[in-house]
Amino acid sequence: MGCGDVVRRALPALTRRWRVFALVREFDPALHVLGVKQICGDLDQPATLRRLAGLAHAVLHSAPPPGTGSGDPRTQRLLATLANARSLPRRIVYISTTGVYGNCGGAHVPETRPLAATTARANRRVAAEGLLRAFGRRGRSRVSVLRAPGIYAADRLPLERIQRGDPVLIPAEDVYTNHIHAEDLANACVEALERGGANRVYNICDDSALLMGDWFDRLADAFALPRPPRATRAEVQTRLSPMLLSFMGESRQLENARMKKELGLRLRYPTVDSGIAGAVKAHPPQPLPRED
Repeated sequence: MGCGDVVRRALPALTRRWRVFALVREFDPALHVLGVKQICGDLDQPATLRRLAGLAHAVLHSAPPPGTGSGDPRTQRLLATLANARSLPRRIVYISTTGVYGNCGGAHVPETRPLAATTARANRRVAAEGLLRAFGRRGRSRVSVLRAPGIYAADRLPLERIQRGDPVLIPAEDVYTNHIHAEDLANACVEALERGGANRVYNICDDSALLMGDWFDRLADAFALPRPPRATRAEVQTRLSPMLLSFMGESRQLENARMKKELGLRLRYPTVDSGIAGAVKAHPPQPLPRED
């Protein structure tokens, strides 16, 4: 359910172990080449989901909730469809967000920390997690929730933000941010389908612990860009979008021991430094033009 960038990175491994079906709004030749059987349907249109009932032994659900509202009717429709069959999926893996923790004041955050989402977007994820975990408790499906922070890769870095000169917070007011490379999140999906615990939550993040400003400084240095200017929280309020400001309002340091111990996940990019180095190798920065 949902076949975006992360799931597509997981497909080569998945197709070696499973017969894979994907729910798509329209036929995608790229998925066909990968050997994926496509089912045309839409989580916003319940009548198109009937073929999903009883179809799969396992479900990888990465479709986001709608952009508005207080719940996740897409997940609700999916689960209603799956329940309308004699056989339920044995495993369900859901990609959620660490935004469900809210602002933790920079504290270390294990999976047992109570949820305290502060944005409508994160609250919709809380609702989705609740629906899935309740479904797992009622039936025989092993539901595993993967909470992911900022996802990055060589082709999904916030370089435009640096080029625009968007400010970051001064160190005294900065927030801790967490990251996971898209390839490592894809591998986590594969491992969770095999080893994920029943009604178990996993923080899927790398081993880095750094402030948001340091993250942007490292990107700027690696790609030969000017470091972003520093500003106070009061100053950035008038210069950034509400979406960017929401990320600057939450600070936490995620713990990932459960991910390593229970899923056995070995990170290909254990720190943002290794991930940035890989991105530079894939897309070397272009030298600035010489001034005569």
